[in-house]
Amino acid sequence: MVSSAIHPLFFLSLLAFLPLFAASNVTLGSSLSATADNPSWVSPSGDFAFGFRQLNNTNTFLLAIWYAQLPDQTIVWHANTTSPVQTGSNIKLTANGLTLNDPNGLTIWTAQPNTTVNYGAMLDTGVYVWQSFDYPTDTILPTQILPLGGMLYSKLSQTNYTKGRFELHFMNGSLQLNPVAWPTENKYDLYYNSQTANSNSSLSGYQLVFNQSTDIYILFGNGSTFKLWPNNFPNSDNYYRATLDFDGVFRGYAYATTSAGIQSWSPVGHIPENICSDLRVSFLGSGACGYNSYCTANGAATSCHCPPGFSLIDPNNEYGGCAPDFPQDCGVDNGTSNPEDYYMTQVRDLNFPNGDYDMLGPYNNQTQCEQACMQDCNCVVAIFNGEFCWKKRLPLSNGRQETALAFFKVRKDSVATSTCKKDENVFPTCEKDKKVFWLSFLFGSSGLFNILLLGVISLTFFSRHQRKSRNTIRNTSVFEANLHVFTFEELKIATDGFKEELGRGSFGVVYKGAIKYGSKTQVAVKKLDKLSQGGEREFKAEVTAIGKTHHKNLVQLLGYCNEGPHRLLVYEFMSNGSIANFLFGIPRPDWFQRVQVALGIARGLAYLHEECSTPIIHCDIKPQNILIDDLFIPRISDFGLAKSLLYNQTRTHTGIRGTRGYVAPEWFKNVPVTVKVDVYSFGVMLLEIICCRKSVAQEFEDEERAILVDWAYDCFKEGSIDALVDNDDAAINDIETLRRWVMTAIWCIQEDPLRRPTMSMVIQMLEGYVEVPIPS
Repeated sequence: MVSSAIHPLFFLSLLAFLPLFAASNVTLGSSLSATADNPSWVSPSGDFAFGFRQLNNTNTFLLAIWYAQLPDQTIVWHANTTSPVQTGSNIKLTANGLTLNDPNGLTIWTAQPNTTVNYGAMLDTGVYVWQSFDYPTDTILPTQILPLGGMLYSKLSQTNYTKGRFELHFMNGSLQLNPVAWPTENKYDLYYNSQTANSNSSLSGYQLVFNQSTDIYILFGNGSTFKLWPNNFPNSDNYYRATLDFDGVFRGYAYATTSAGIQSWSPVGHIPENICSDLRVSFLGSGACGYNSYCTANGAATSCHCPPGFSLIDPNNEYGGCAPDFPQDCGVDNGTSNPEDYYMTQVRDLNFPNGDYDMLGPYNNQTQCEQACMQDCNCVVAIFNGEFCWKKRLPLSNGRQETALAFFKVRKDSVATSTCKKDENVFPTCEKDKKVFWLSFLFGSSGLFNILLLGVISLTFFSRHQRKSRNTIRNTSVFEANLHVFTFEELKIATDGFKEELGRGSFGVVYKGAIKYGSKTQVAVKKLDKLSQGGEREFKAEVTAIGKTHHKNLVQLLGYCNEGPHRLLVYEFMSNGSIANFLFGIPRPDWFQRVQVALGIARGLAYLHEECSTPIIHCDIKPQNILIDDLFIPRISDFGLAKSLLYNQTRTHTGIRGTRGYVAPEWFKNVPVTVKVDVYSFGVMLLEIICCRKSVAQEFEDEERAILVDWAYDCFKEGSIDALVDNDDAAINDIETLRRWVMTAIWCIQEDPLRRPTMSMVIQMLEGYVEVPIPS
């Protein structure tokens, strides 16, 4: 903003970080309203916009500045309101400045300099009396300077722009990072200090500078500098920002403006080095993650996990802490004082440094530590360092990876938190435990009443069982509506008494059969182990997952048998077996055949992830589960481990599923998984299809070639991808396709699932419709 007493040049510098562009004036009286079409004032370059940003397709908006050209329209500044505003809110430029009103006309926020304003502008140069750069939120941009006393504050979560749990301060000559006692502003001890303060002002820091060359450094009074991290990406073809993220890490990011680079925000530097270990906050606060969870770090990436016996309080926020799956105290009603109700489960390299209430030892072995916790109803976890045993009670805080053994006490009949409700003490009260209590009360009140009640229950159960037995074949659920219901006798006859075995899986055997079903006569009948609990789960998973799917790259489920103890699935018969035989046999299959097989699998996965009414995660993509039909079309099969997501759900919490060598790393981190676990498995399998060899091959004497994903990346990095298809002339002659496919596979197996492409994008990359950036 510029005073009317000065030449009327530029008086509202909403984007003072665009010094190379001409101003885009906004006249007095101009206004914007919060509506779904995101009205905005755009900078001359078109790179930035100021206006209302709708949040998560809700009726709430932020008054913000964002990157207008990027798909996610990354927000770099927002007005410091206590909460997002509602539909119909209005921002108006007047002679007094900017005023934000709610739909009822009440003022929520203002930017009013002590002078009269003439007009606003997306500023390029000039004299101004207010600019957004003076009031940063969580982000600074090139050409921005943070003076002494300047600060940034993190948002609360990935999608919640409320002030969060961390602050960055540039004060007394040093850059400092503090956790805060959210929702108050009370600060805990520092977890990062640049140590650049000095009593001699010429040797002390006085500005945090993000310069035009994208270096971030502390400038001293004598002109010398202290870089926060090396600038390894001084490229004019990138957008840059530095953000205090919601997890407490201050990260620098780059985003390629052309398809030649990585078109997503990629970390280029960060402080502290490892927030999980660096954030030591005496005995106050939860640490880097929420209470009852623990933190892991991999370079710039951090994640939070629930220990055994705990689940996320908010399934959509892994940083929001965990709650136990069962009551954790010495109360009489919940029976926690009985050690027989529990078992101990071990987690290596995990510690909760705070919250000890007892230290025992020295002990000769870990069993003594386990037993000490088992016998103590107050003990939730015991930490053993090989000599001493520390017992801890709730809440657990500051969990991190350290050299120690953690033993968690888990109730044998623990109830998942999905059936629990939170009480005023935060921790869940499980409905199942309430029912057990009331039933125990009723059964214990009178012996005669017990007998009568048992009789009624027995009769009711018997009656229901009889009805269920009679109606088993007739009753079908919604997802089974398109499937044929077979009797066990029909399938026994169809398979000639289950005579010809096609293969074996974890939960049963597949037999060849012949049955009159439309135009198809040959079928594959999967007979699940009636004694296996896993087999029962697999049966429900397969019917649920593919009962209504129909795609040429999926094996079609024709029907099922759910009669008494018998659980059988009836599939169309695939005459050419699996692609494991196709890929790893002799002679090596043709390059162009392999190309079509890979594309078919990718299309089948894209259908499961993006085209079904509810997304389906297959969870076990590998060559053995891809069958080949008569026309040599690949068909995805074996949905026994599949996981269906709920409507509008993008990720789910579940136990480790899949086959070693194809399992994405996030399975081992106890975090919610997404369809990206299938993308990872596909990436491994894509390399197998390219190279016609298994992902782990013992026949290679040199370790470099034994692990396919490592060898493939080394070959790509060294520019020798032809070594991956040695003596395959067709593949070598199609070197551009080969290079594109290897790069696509490497993107699929990125450790961070957010960096992996979707399956629809994978198809475009494989087919050459989009340029594949060089993978990291």
